[in-house]
Amino acid sequence: MKQLQKCYPHALVLLGFVLISLIYFYPVLQGKQIFQSDIAQYTGMAKEQNDFRKAEKTEPYWTNSAFGGMPTYQLGAKYPHDYVGMIDDALRFLPRPADYLFLYFLGFYGLLLVLKIDPLKAFFGALAFGFSTYLIIILGVGHNAKAHAIAYMPLVIAGVLLVFQKKYIWGGLLTMFAGALEINANHFQMTYYLLIFLLVVSGYFIYQAVKEKEYKSLMVSFGVLLLAGIFAIGSNATNLLATVEYADFSTRGKSELSVNADGTKSVGNSALSHDYITEYSYGIAESFNLIAPRLFGGSNSEKLGTDSKMYEFMMGQGVPEAQANDFVSGMPTYWGDQPIVAAPAYIGIVVFFLGVLALFADKRKIKYVFLSGAIVALILSWGKNFPALTDFFIENVPMYNKFRAVSSIQVILELCFPVLAIMGLQSFFNLEKEARFKALWQSAAVGFGIIVGLFVMKGSFSFSSANDDYFMQTYGPAFVDALKTDRMTLYSADLLRSGFFILLTAGVLWLFIKEKLAQNTAIIVVGLLMVSDLFFVDKKYVSTKDFVSRSEVEVPFQETPADAQILQDTTHYRVFEVAGNLSSARASYFHKSIGGYSAVKPRRMQQLFDYQIAKNNLEVLNMLNVKYVIQTDSTGASVPVQNPNANGNAWFVKDVLLLNKPDAVMKALDKLDTKNVAVFNIHDYGSKFKNARLKEDFDTNGTIKLDVYKPNYLKYTSENEGNGLAVFSEMYYENGWNAYIDGEKKEHFPVDYVLRAIIVPAGKHTIEFKFEPQVIETGSTITLFSSLGMLLLLIGGVYFERKKQEKRE
Repeated sequence: MKQLQKCYPHALVLLGFVLISLIYFYPVLQGKQIFQSDIAQYTGMAKEQNDFRKAEKTEPYWTNSAFGGMPTYQLGAKYPHDYVGMIDDALRFLPRPADYLFLYFLGFYGLLLVLKIDPLKAFFGALAFGFSTYLIIILGVGHNAKAHAIAYMPLVIAGVLLVFQKKYIWGGLLTMFAGALEINANHFQMTYYLLIFLLVVSGYFIYQAVKEKEYKSLMVSFGVLLLAGIFAIGSNATNLLATVEYADFSTRGKSELSVNADGTKSVGNSALSHDYITEYSYGIAESFNLIAPRLFGGSNSEKLGTDSKMYEFMMGQGVPEAQANDFVSGMPTYWGDQPIVAAPAYIGIVVFFLGVLALFADKRKIKYVFLSGAIVALILSWGKNFPALTDFFIENVPMYNKFRAVSSIQVILELCFPVLAIMGLQSFFNLEKEARFKALWQSAAVGFGIIVGLFVMKGSFSFSSANDDYFMQTYGPAFVDALKTDRMTLYSADLLRSGFFILLTAGVLWLFIKEKLAQNTAIIVVGLLMVSDLFFVDKKYVSTKDFVSRSEVEVPFQETPADAQILQDTTHYRVFEVAGNLSSARASYFHKSIGGYSAVKPRRMQQLFDYQIAKNNLEVLNMLNVKYVIQTDSTGASVPVQNPNANGNAWFVKDVLLLNKPDAVMKALDKLDTKNVAVFNIHDYGSKFKNARLKEDFDTNGTIKLDVYKPNYLKYTSENEGNGLAVFSEMYYENGWNAYIDGEKKEHFPVDYVLRAIIVPAGKHTIEFKFEPQVIETGSTITLFSSLGMLLLLIGGVYFERKKQEKRE
């Protein structure tokens, strides 16, 4: 009975999380789905993979529908023995995106319980975390993997805290399972940022242990965490090993080229340049968006009303009322340092105020861990605006240069401040009356002081955007003046709004001090203020209008007449959509495209585009077997243009040009006759492929044709009088593709910078290429044994804890 009474409040909280998640995204109850732009692109990229999986009941692990061919490791590939994924699926039982919102709530609630917060306050704290504006907007645009990883962060932190609190069994088990779920979410940038924060946490407990000379408990804690980490990693071994293997092949790997596409000398050999890494850097002053959402204009498409200066300007230009109203519904009011902002990263002014209250009211030193984490995240999010620290991290901290959009490290701050807020709320009620009043006025003074300071600073800002020159040329100076006026209005309005929420929150707590409100009443009212503050900001950026019918999500791209015309050709070829370049997966949904949309696209295909295709080198399109080019006519309609010179699926070449550097190979492609000559990098590959006898004369009179096509299997028939060198219009990827001639495994090698080739002996032969990645088999074995180990640890941990409980009773 006692156990039921203990569980009752938590059961109510969980039910509340389910209901709130469904109510916030209530269109899911009508069978609708949220349209997420990034997920639409993913659907295009993964179309061939998903069709193959449905038809063949197995995984291809390779797709030809994007970038000329790439592994599907980062396209939602399903791996054997993914039992952690099954647990994750069980936790995400709600329709998307309500499932991620529920996970936000659940994980943060668990962290607050570990911090000994009572259920009522933890309930509101979890809502404050889940409704943090950035966490909602990433659901709106489709950054699902990022949201997924963020949702499990609090549980990992909770497990680590338990371990350092000497609750080794429960802490170790929670760290192990939460860590496994965190890694399984497959957004390594977020996991990396979590590790940075865990270093801050560890530093605090190391200091405490050294201070109190508790070296043994410290070593036990790290031993438990190491064991938990090993099993968490091991249970995700397949995905991790495959990702590491592919990373060098992707744009996150090191570039082989020392010369840029424009002919200038390349600085460093990392494919991610310093400018690319720091392109999305938070402005230092812009950071005050955290407490006043539209201080820097809000977003690149902000909705203004009929009381705006822009509306007045449009009406003055004689624009019809309906058209003017529509025009001001998406104005570029954002004037911060980042290129594109879908919404401000607003943590909530009530959350901030209560977080400051924690610094005055809470006596626990752990508050400084979360404060330090928030400060580190904030400074790192400034990126190029704080080069001293950013450059140090890029140049010296392992793997930091693998990730772009450094501003997204603010998720750590968005986790830390709600923790501080609820710590502040709880500690406030535990203080003596005089101490409560002192902490309250000190916190109010800080909050109002910042707001007053920002009002004073208003005159020092220009309210100008980097895009204003374009607007000036397009619409004239009066348009820009109206835009600046509206930016200033948003600045002042949101500062007043934040001040009003501080006043209300402080007023509620003051009424409690004066014994005008009961404690639970005060907690509920403050909790509602905290959540409503965030709720109404969130609804400006993600709302019911973003939901569409299920069919629109499942089929995000509509077939055009150009697509229909191309699809009448039943041979195997590639398509290049000029308008999409290498940043749209629309063509991939219908065709085998050389384009696509991915943060980890194949590096060499990107280079081939930058150095050759972008410079209209049609011969490169020929060697990629691009049979159709989709162009846009003067009316904006798509037009398919057939390329009669495409090389086909495979061909025999007469000569091989042997070169010593990747730069030379790329340069040779400028004027290469790819139908007759292949280029081989003898410096990098000559010793590896010793059987590639590339100096002999080859027979070019033979024939070779593709008989069977599958993403992971290609079968050709060849016939030639003498030895021939066959080049295939398929991407060379050494980690998995194997070549067979008449069933016997043969060596194949890279040519023409991206393609594969093989020496074919005289006669008639069957040539097969099979994608047989060893990494899947190796990783699956490790995953299986790690999962079994986790199960045994769970059973053993529960058994020992029950034994300890029985002894205590």
